Amino acid sequence: MKWKKLSNLTIICILSCLLAISLSAALSQPNFSLAAAPPPTYNWNIPAGMPKPIVPADNPISPEKVELGRHLFYEKRLSVTGEFSCASCHIQAKAFTDGKTLGVGATGEKHPRNAMSLANIGYNSVLTWANPLQNKLESQLLVPLFGEHPLEMGMVGKEEELLLMLRSDSEYQKMFAAAFSQEPNSINISNLAKAIASFERTLISLTSPYDRYRYSGESGAISASAKRGEQLFNSERLECFHCHGGLNFSDSIAHDRLAFKEIAFHNTGLYNLDGKGAYPPKNTGVYEITSEPSDMGKFKAPTLRNIALTAPYMHDGSIKTLAEVIGHYKAGGRTIKKGEFAGIGSESPLKSNFVSGFKLTVQEQRDLLAFLHSLTDENLIANPALSDPFVRSENLIP
Repeated sequence: MKWKKLSNLTIICILSCLLAISLSAALSQPNFSLAAAPPPTYNWNIPAGMPKPIVPADNPISPEKVELGRHLFYEKRLSVTGEFSCASCHIQAKAFTDGKTLGVGATGEKHPRNAMSLANIGYNSVLTWANPLQNKLESQLLVPLFGEHPLEMGMVGKEEELLLMLRSDSEYQKMFAAAFSQEPNSINISNLAKAIASFERTLISLTSPYDRYRYSGESGAISASAKRGEQLFNSERLECFHCHGGLNFSDSIAHDRLAFKEIAFHNTGLYNLDGKGAYPPKNTGVYEITSEPSDMGKFKAPTLRNIALTAPYMHDGSIKTLAEVIGHYKAGGRTIKKGEFAGIGSESPLKSNFVSGFKLTVQEQRDLLAFLHSLTDENLIANPALSDPFVRSENLIP
C-alpha cells in the first residue's frame, strides 16, 4: 500500500527527536544491553483465564509507573491553559469518553472526530479512528499533547515549560524517580509518555454482567432478553459479530495470546455524498492517510464494551442513540435527505458487505439493546485505582 506524508510534520519531528534522545541516554548508561530485559511481574487484576495486554519491551509496566501515569493522565498543568487534562476528553464515568459529539481541546477548538473510549485500549491493535500508523500508546500520546491541527492540549513549543513544572514539583520528583529508578534524569517527555501509556493499559473492562455470564458461568448475570440479544448479535442474519466480535467486540485487536495483530477498517454507509461513496472532506477515514480510493470512508470498528455509556456514536458523533445506530444498520446504510451531506448510504459502492440490512421485530430490537446494555462494566467506572487522584485534596475544606 502506498502511504502519503502525514500533514502534522511537527509531531513527526518531535517524536523522532524524542526517540533519538531516549536511545542516546540509554546507550550512555553503564552495562547497557540492546537485549530486552524480561518484564517484571505485574498484577493486572483481571479475571482468571483472560489474556493480558501486550506491553512493549522498552516500557515494562510497574505499579510505580502506572501510578505516575494516573497522576499525569489527570494533570491539568499538561495543557496550555492549565485547565485541561487527558481526562477532560476521557471521563471515567463515561467509560473514558466525554459525551460530546466532537472532541473539544483546551482552547475550545473542536476535533473533527468523536472522543473514542479508552476502555481496553491496551487490547487495541490500532489506536485511532482511521490512522493505521498509530499503533503504540507511547507515540500516540504525543499527538494530543503537542499536535496543532486540531489543537488539543496545546503544548507544542512549550516542552521546556512542561518539564520545568514537573521538575519543580516535589511529588513528581519522587514519582518519576520511583517509576524510572535506573535513570538519573528521569523527568523527560519520553518517560512522561511511557507512564501515561502504562496507566492507559490498565483501563481494563472485563467484568460486565455479560462477562460474568459468558466467562464465569453465572447464568443469571444477564436477563433472558439479553441472552436472546446475544444470539441475534452473533447471527449471520444481523452479522454484527463480523466487525464487533471476540474478547473486545472489535476486529482490531491484539493481546498476549494472539500470534499476530488483527487490524481492520470498514465503510458502513454512513455517507454517500456523490453516489460514489464520498464522505465529508474533513472526515474521509483511512483515505486521508493512503489516498487509495477504496479506503474512502473506512474507519475502525470500536469496542462495544460499555457502549450504553459512550453516546453519541460513530466517528463523528452523528448518531445520538443506540436505537438509532441499530436503525442505521437495519437500513444497510444511512439516508440523509437534504443538506450538504445528503445521500443514500445504503447505495454506496464502497460500503462493507457486512452492512447489508436486516429486519427486526419490536421484541428483537429490545433483546438486542438488552444485550448491548449487558456490556456495561460498573467496576470500570467505579474503580478508585482509575480515578482522579487530585479530587480528594482539591475538595478538602481547611
